[in-house]
Amino acid sequence: MSSGRITDYYGEPRFRAEAARFLDHVSTSENLEQARERLADYLTVEHREAQESVATEGGSLLYVVRDCARALRSMLHRRAEVRSEFSLAQAIWDLSRGKPREELSPAFYAELTQLVIGLEGRFVHSLAREEPEEQLTGREAALRRSEELDRLWERVEGWMRRYPDGLSEEASQYRVTRRERVLAALEAKPGDFDSWQWQVSHIAREAEELGRLVELSADEREAIGRARRGRLPFGVTPYYASLLDDDPKGSRDRALRAQVIPPSDYVDYMIGNRGDPSCSFDFMLERDTSPAPLVTRRYPAIAIFKPFNTCPQICVYCQRNWEIDEAMAHGALAAPEVLEEAFEYLEGHPAIREVLLTGGDPLGLPDELLLPIVRRLASIPHVDVLRIGTRTPVTLPMRITEELAVALGALRKPGRLELAVVTHVEHAYELTPALVTAVDRLRRSGIPVYNQLVYSFFVSRRFEAAKLRMMLKRVGIDPYYTFSPKGKEETKAYRVPLPRLLQEQKEEARLLPGSRRMDESVYNVPGLGKNHLRAYQHRDLISVLPSGSRVYDFHPWEKGIAWRDSYVGLDVPVLEYLQNLQDIGEDPRDYDSIWYYY
Repeated sequence: MSSGRITDYYGEPRFRAEAARFLDHVSTSENLEQARERLADYLTVEHREAQESVATEGGSLLYVVRDCARALRSMLHRRAEVRSEFSLAQAIWDLSRGKPREELSPAFYAELTQLVIGLEGRFVHSLAREEPEEQLTGREAALRRSEELDRLWERVEGWMRRYPDGLSEEASQYRVTRRERVLAALEAKPGDFDSWQWQVSHIAREAEELGRLVELSADEREAIGRARRGRLPFGVTPYYASLLDDDPKGSRDRALRAQVIPPSDYVDYMIGNRGDPSCSFDFMLERDTSPAPLVTRRYPAIAIFKPFNTCPQICVYCQRNWEIDEAMAHGALAAPEVLEEAFEYLEGHPAIREVLLTGGDPLGLPDELLLPIVRRLASIPHVDVLRIGTRTPVTLPMRITEELAVALGALRKPGRLELAVVTHVEHAYELTPALVTAVDRLRRSGIPVYNQLVYSFFVSRRFEAAKLRMMLKRVGIDPYYTFSPKGKEETKAYRVPLPRLLQEQKEEARLLPGSRRMDESVYNVPGLGKNHLRAYQHRDLISVLPSGSRVYDFHPWEKGIAWRDSYVGLDVPVLEYLQNLQDIGEDPRDYDSIWYYY
């Protein structure tokens, strides 16, 4: 690719130049069905030569050819056209005959161009290593392999060094200065900072308040101001504000700012569609999976319990932020009679063996309100695992007091009841000595801590999430889930195409020690639950739309158990994602194999 925007690199002319042989197979077709048959013939017969040629050379190109053929074949079925409401076969046939299709975007042509390159075995991975010139055996082979692995890890660490972490000496020293600014702005004493009650009472809820604690750009101030005028929830704890850099144009804290400062298009969409019955911010359809107040249930043996409908800090991309009024809003704890109805539901269903206590953030409650809830759940005879979902180790680590950790640990009954904490560290720059202390307190009380990572655009650069995984284990947190950002229109700026998540799992996470890559990649399907991304058996690629969006048919998790309809979801165009990366200084060539993950 020459210099310039990657979106300028793709279009109909380049596609025609790359796909001449491909289009020749279709151009003389008399109708759509014959075109479809000839495309299938291209895949099964005419293309065999390219497959055999690649096979004799060895290497991963053979698998690229195979995967491209499988992807195109799945998009040619009539059912795929019905489900996606678009005929890729028709578009290819029209292009082969020179028929204008003005709605086809550069992102669409990029997908087809790369598909043909992959089908014909012409893809060259820019990060591929060179094969050894001679074949060795025994100790000599092992030593050669060891040298290769050392060089490979040196490259991995080179990538990771690009990303800051909050445990480095530089970050720790800088944040002493940041903390002093926060304390001065709030006219507080040094000891106040370590009090979680003081932190909660000084949450920044307006642009002016946050602007006293950290430098904000004009765009950030404007977006926060419009969000607040539009009654959208916003809140940042003084502690988390101290983790932000006094450089809104820098990039070290980009992922942190993106979590709490809403982008303009998010604000526009949320305000513009409030009250529109056709636009549901409840992407996961919790309204259809809530058999009792405060309870969500999608699987037979686990239920979600949400007694506290607010958090000390609001994440922009949270799946439930649309129903939160304010950070630490008064009256967010459900009324006693509502809590009792939820408890009675959980107690009355012995199939439920595990409860996830979440919200909102339940650790936003003081001990005298939190612990009775946890103890009531722990007393249910058929519940043998309690999970607490909380971001307080990241946004408010001083909330994990010695007293709270001991009280929670005392509820564990080895062999009868286990208690765990699931948190959400998004970036290595969020890791701090205060977080390490909070996690250590929990673990010393026998409580394991797990991490759920939302694989948003702002943490999706090469080896950025890998850097986080390497450090999580050091601080006592086990990787648990990596979530593809939900397909919510309002959080489009945060979404990452599934191919990038698959690429990250296969090419980056795979290089880490096994204990650092325990997380499972999933896509949350509305009303159904987690769709695992580890194998083709969980989804079908059924089309590429004119916009360049891939269309996936996500299988229900219980497809082999009970009848459930699948879910059709549109992905972020790969070309659009690569352009966004280029706009923040990344080289799209470093991601070139992304096209071949389906």
